[in-house]
Amino acid sequence: MGSNCFDEEQLHVLAVDDSVVERKFIEALLKNSSYKVTTAEDGLSALEYLGLTGDPKPTTVKTNDAKVNMIITDYCMPGMTGYELMKKVKESSSFKEVPVIIMSSENVPTRIKKCLDDGAQDFILKPIQQSDVKRLKCHVQKFESPFNEMLCLGR
Repeated sequence: MGSNCFDEEQLHVLAVDDSVVERKFIEALLKNSSYKVTTAEDGLSALEYLGLTGDPKPTTVKTNDAKVNMIITDYCMPGMTGYELMKKVKESSSFKEVPVIIMSSENVPTRIKKCLDDGAQDFILKPIQQSDVKRLKCHVQKFESPFNEMLCLGR
C-alpha cells in the first residue's frame, strides 16, 4: 500500500562492489524488487558515474544524468573503501541527501558504528538477503519524504 507513490518512476540504485559475483548477486536481488540498478566495480568508478571525480566545479549535466535514489556499497574494496566513498558522496552538494548503505562480510562493531555515526543510512552484513532489500525501500521513502518514516517502523 505504501509503495504506490513510487510506481511512476523506478527507484535507481548505484551498487558498488569489487567482487563480480557479489555485484551480480546484488544486482539480481535489486532488480527482482523492481529497482533500476547501475553497478560500479570500485569507489572511483562510482564517483566517475556520479560526476564527483575531483573536479572542483560541479558537472550538472553529468549529475542530472546520474540521478540515483540510493547508493549501496561494499566496505572493503581496493583503492577506496565504502566508507571513503560515502564521505565523498556526503561532501557533495548534489548527492549529500542520497542514502548510502554500506555492506560487509565482516561484523566489526566499531566499524559499523563509525559508518552509521558518519552518515551511512544502514549497515548490512553479507550475504545480503531479500529481506535486506525490502528494508532498503524504507530508506528511500525516508529520503523522498520524512513523513513516510512511519511506514518503516516495526518492519
